[in-house]
Amino acid sequence: MKHLNIAFINKISIAVMAVLLVLPGVGFAQERLSVTAGIANMRSGPGTKYDVLWQVEQYHPVIIVEKKGNWYKIKDFEKDVAWLHKSLLGKIQGVITIKDKCNVRSKAQTKSRVLFTVERGVPFKVLSRKGNWINIEHADGDVGWIYKTLVW
Repeated sequence: MKHLNIAFINKISIAVMAVLLVLPGVGFAQERLSVTAGIANMRSGPGTKYDVLWQVEQYHPVIIVEKKGNWYKIKDFEKDVAWLHKSLLGKIQGVITIKDKCNVRSKAQTKSRVLFTVERGVPFKVLSRKGNWINIEHADGDVGWIYKTLVW
């Protein structure tokens, strides 16, 4: 009876490991990168012959879903999926606003001066963190602090 239980447990363990290897992101940390180019074309397939679905700005953060040669299938903050050439991506820590009218402040506190306000979908490079605040920089050079619940 012990041999049967051990064999059964081994089969279950192998099945679980197989599922973890097949399903992207399940049980493993997903690789998160950001766009390094000023503007990047999000394509319908892994190559320049595929249609451009939309474009994104520098620092736009993405999660890598699949790799095919030099092309990466990515998912963004809206769960949209597209393909990007790996030369357009880097290990820059990026965030993107997920709410409308996000205040970017001069200091890491709600009472500090609002430097500018941005709409949903604006990407930034992360410079540093302080508690629940993130010091960010836009591609145009604007710098400030944003509260972490306002970004992905």
